[in-house]
Amino acid sequence: MTEPLLQVRELKKHFPLESPIPFVKSRLSVKAVDGVSFDVYRGETLGVVGESGCGKSTMARLVNQLITPSSGTVQFKGENLIGMDGKKLRETRKSIQMVFQDPYASLDPRKTIGELIAEPMVIHRIGDKASQKKRVEELLEVVGLSQYHAKRYPHEFSGGQRQRINIARALVLNPDIIICDEPVSALDVSVQAQVINLLKELQREFDLTYIFISHDLNVVRYMCDRIAVMYLGKIVEMGTYKEIYEDPKHPYTKALLSAIPKENPHDRKERIILKDSVPNPINPPSGCHFHERCPVAMDRCKREAPQLIDTGNGHIASCHLLNEQ
Repeated sequence: MTEPLLQVRELKKHFPLESPIPFVKSRLSVKAVDGVSFDVYRGETLGVVGESGCGKSTMARLVNQLITPSSGTVQFKGENLIGMDGKKLRETRKSIQMVFQDPYASLDPRKTIGELIAEPMVIHRIGDKASQKKRVEELLEVVGLSQYHAKRYPHEFSGGQRQRINIARALVLNPDIIICDEPVSALDVSVQAQVINLLKELQREFDLTYIFISHDLNVVRYMCDRIAVMYLGKIVEMGTYKEIYEDPKHPYTKALLSAIPKENPHDRKERIILKDSVPNPINPPSGCHFHERCPVAMDRCKREAPQLIDTGNGHIASCHLLNEQ
């Protein structure tokens, strides 16, 4: 396999909490991302799944340096983004763009669509007004809108159209990677399909690489080449979509997959109901973070944190049961 376009190693983000006692510094922190490592290869789509609060969106913002990590490295094309000086980081950010979950909240309601799509070119001083206008019109056509839409404002569009506008804005600087942070979760089902198919078409046309974050496991299965499963700030399993869906190794992955609605009402697939709720990330359980909810937990799971084990072909999972096999 070729060299990774993006390499993330032991990435952590701990948000310190304020102390309830004045002038006393708190030692507690929210461990939002706690030692995440993965590679992303050019032209692929890496899916990231997990329950709300597991650190998916925080991880995405760390990759793009919208949030400064507590520790770890983010190598993009061989250069570490962490600690990079402002001018160089600004230049590098042109190659790593984001599409956010709420299509309306990420658009300034006081600006026209043409101004919003052209804004990245203005910030990076790319081209003159005539070339910027031409580029905006080209991208509106690419995402399925018309040139006359450039003079309208965000409130005049539907949710699906707004997300198409966000995609156009992400494409304007010809990025290598687009991080899609639940880009279809706020849209109706029929509109979701349109946006997903648009993302697939754009990937083929522009040779894009995606990090695709979603709760919808059916969408992830359709979109992604590889999938990373996160739980409480850690990746607990990662592999190709076939390996994850057909031969999951981690009990948490199996529970997530069991929640996918049955295609056939006569299907006897059993639903795995997890105990309790996600533990507090301020004080996560000792050993394996999942042991309090795991239906197959052992005494060892309470004492010792499992390491990621390669089960073959790069399919990795962190579970003590893999050592027992």
